[in-house]
Amino acid sequence: MTSSTSSPSVVTWLGYGGLIPFVVLALANVFEPTYAITWTRALLGYGAVILSFVGALHWGFAMAHPQLQDRAHHALYIWSVVPSLLGWVALLMVPKAGATLLIAGLLAHYRQDLRLSRVVSLPGWYLPMRLRLTVLACLCLAALFAA
Repeated sequence: MTSSTSSPSVVTWLGYGGLIPFVVLALANVFEPTYAITWTRALLGYGAVILSFVGALHWGFAMAHPQLQDRAHHALYIWSVVPSLLGWVALLMVPKAGATLLIAGLLAHYRQDLRLSRVVSLPGWYLPMRLRLTVLACLCLAALFAA
């Protein structure tokens, strides 16, 4: 990892700003149950989109590191599409099962980020930020179990 522990301000704003739909929809689901089906679908849909987005990061890492061996490149490219597939399947499931799959996918992707950090140099801020974003997104999805 590189030494910079402070993320660029645009990354900070976009990263944490991306939590707003998670938080708003989770709170709406708990405190405005009249539209629970709508809030739930929106929350699961947003979770699937975000899971797909974080998966694509590994495609970018594979392209940005041509020095990696073919096996490492192939693993990054293959993994990068798995979150999209998990998100799509989650949308086909009943809400609580879909939320569980999205949570599992987000946690698995963070684990893959940890593994990636052993192979390529990542900015010092990347893993701490990804952990915070992952935990908060997972907590918002878990709110579906309280609703």
